[in-house]
Amino acid sequence: MSVRPWGTLWSGRLLGLGLLWASAALAAAPRIALIIDDLGNSLVSGRAALDLPGALTYAFLPHTRYAQPLAQQAHRLGREVMLHLPMEADDGARLGPGGLLLAMPRATLLDTLRGDLASIPHVAGVNNHMGSRLTCDPGAMGGLMEELYRRRLYFIDSRTSARTVAEAMAIQAGVAVGRRHVFLDHDPRPQALRAQFERLLALTLPQGSAIGIGHPQPATLAMLRRELPRLQARGIELVPASRLTQTYLRRPLWHVSSSPSPRVAKSWKLSP
Repeated sequence: MSVRPWGTLWSGRLLGLGLLWASAALAAAPRIALIIDDLGNSLVSGRAALDLPGALTYAFLPHTRYAQPLAQQAHRLGREVMLHLPMEADDGARLGPGGLLLAMPRATLLDTLRGDLASIPHVAGVNNHMGSRLTCDPGAMGGLMEELYRRRLYFIDSRTSARTVAEAMAIQAGVAVGRRHVFLDHDPRPQALRAQFERLLALTLPQGSAIGIGHPQPATLAMLRRELPRLQARGIELVPASRLTQTYLRRPLWHVSSSPSPRVAKSWKLSP
């Protein structure tokens, strides 16, 4: 039986420890997720968004002309697909097809949600399009989260209102949930886009990860084409949105008597 020299054994152990340390460092690398919203109405901008490098996440508006073929293409590329769910806003902005309104009866709202989900193939999660009114109602959001829980879909709160309860209701229902930290392109000027992208990366230092949302606008896509290939050299990992969600223990039945819209929320008592 051959005996390995002590130096060889020690070198092997050092190599093993080095690999463990390298693995730990990689696991601890700051992470970002980038969601491209508002896809489905334009084939040209949709294809341009899909041409971006890396593990981006693509959110498609329901019942739009190009949502299905673009979502299929995203899936073939190994990218994560989301439903970009239109929800009622405070300013009454037009939602387009498949929009959810606070005044809808429970059955109508859930039927609309199910139709929206069915219109997009390979959906892994949902985020809200607009929604500054609907996301503030615990009853409506609680019912929506119950449906997502049944389907094992995650939810990203786009946070279009500071009063949103969407994240809290997802936690209540046991839905995997995350939140938007930075909108990249409120201001489409190149210097503003770059500043928002840098802000997103800076947020990973104190909290380890951050989620950004952008749109398939030419200036946004051009900025991302430049910046995404540089992430690895900066020690930042781009991951699908689902990787930055958290799941909490599903809580007991919660009643919505504290809803700001008692007339509507009365019909939104959550099931056990």
